[in-house]
Amino acid sequence: MDREKVGTQQKALSINLDPRKYGAFAEIGAGQEVVRWFFQVGGAAGTIAKSMSAYDMLVSDSIYGKADRYVSRSRLQSMLDYEYKLLIERLDEKRGAETDFFVFADTVAARGYKGNAECHGWMGIKFQCHPRSEPSQIVAHVRMLDTDNISQYEALGIIGVNLIHSALAHYEAPELVIESLSDNLNTKRIEVDMVKFSGPQFQTVDHRLMSLKLVQQDLSDAAMFAASGEVLQPSEVLYKKPVLVERGSFRPVTHVNLDMLECARSQFVQEPAVRGEEVVTLMELTMNNLMQTGEIDYQDFLSRAEVIAATGATVLISDYFEYYRLAAYLARYTDKQIAMSMGVPSLRELFDESYYANLDGGILESFGRLFKNNLTLYVYPFKDRETGQLTTVERLKVPAHLRNLFEHLTENNYIRSIDFYNKDYLPIFSRDVLAKIRANDQSWEAMVPPEVSRVIKERKFFGYQG
Repeated sequence: MDREKVGTQQKALSINLDPRKYGAFAEIGAGQEVVRWFFQVGGAAGTIAKSMSAYDMLVSDSIYGKADRYVSRSRLQSMLDYEYKLLIERLDEKRGAETDFFVFADTVAARGYKGNAECHGWMGIKFQCHPRSEPSQIVAHVRMLDTDNISQYEALGIIGVNLIHSALAHYEAPELVIESLSDNLNTKRIEVDMVKFSGPQFQTVDHRLMSLKLVQQDLSDAAMFAASGEVLQPSEVLYKKPVLVERGSFRPVTHVNLDMLECARSQFVQEPAVRGEEVVTLMELTMNNLMQTGEIDYQDFLSRAEVIAATGATVLISDYFEYYRLAAYLARYTDKQIAMSMGVPSLRELFDESYYANLDGGILESFGRLFKNNLTLYVYPFKDRETGQLTTVERLKVPAHLRNLFEHLTENNYIRSIDFYNKDYLPIFSRDVLAKIRANDQSWEAMVPPEVSRVIKERKFFGYQG
């Protein structure tokens, strides 16, 4: 069957008609929109052992235990674990030898009467690939983007069916599971910013690649993972924390990358609104950078991820070419101060008006969006290798008609110079390091942190031959 041509109704019916698939549904919030599809298409008795909605908090607590937040990963996990255990206890003896049991659960906050809360939810499926096998699991975080609750309910039902069908039909191909999530949905209706595969079926899954796939498939504009490779849900990481982010190619990470980030952080933590707070530090890879050759080189991506991991940094993959879009994304999750570190060349590009031709307000609209959330740019100096001239924020020349705008931003501390930095690092550029690695010129090792050098040599990244 051609996956792309399978509608939601066909997906639900195919599961209902599969005698080996049998499970339970537990849904909190937004009605029971997922299981509704299985009831409507017919043959539900062959698939549904139980369907329930513990909508009342006290009832939910009495079944799944108390939770600090009801729309959370921990609540979803308790639902999956409880319902799966119950299903096996009640039905394994009678039909376990010929049945692949599964449990689907979701806990959702859809648009309510007041319409002010974030519309998002957690959903997941815990399932057997074969009768009496140990269960595997797929968990996803979704954001519902429709402006009315009826449409949100509809979208939630569709993506829930997509998750169940892809898990049961395509578990051997995790990339296909992710690709299937947006079937029969406009990606402007649903955003999936985290998918986590776990269990025996997914032991070899590289979660960093799965995060990249979410952005590549337009399921989300951004995804995040830790240095360990563990996928992260952005709101859990960024919630009410100051954020510092550095954008780069990190091909590979150099002394300049780390010095720029650490120097910016040293100044950022001295801000009155930041002092004493736990700062989240991110290294951001953009899809624009990853696709410079026209398509993504997955091995190159993993090489970058590994060298960033060697520094202990958290990675953000984004489709935000414009800095103001990145700023808006971060401000969605935190009301604390946001900072970005960049070099003088990047700051110079910010004042290139050709980048803002798509905005009615041009560069003024761009800067209005960028700095509206109390954002600060910390700028690392640039040393011209031919002339030896050092360019800082104070020495940067911008077009004459933008000079007053530039001075306004610097005088009001929206743009700040990084004051203390290692002058020995200024001549280092990632492209030079990459060229030296490929040319077997060992001088590159002095241009990167020791932990990065070690990883590159051990795993022969970026064309290293030894």
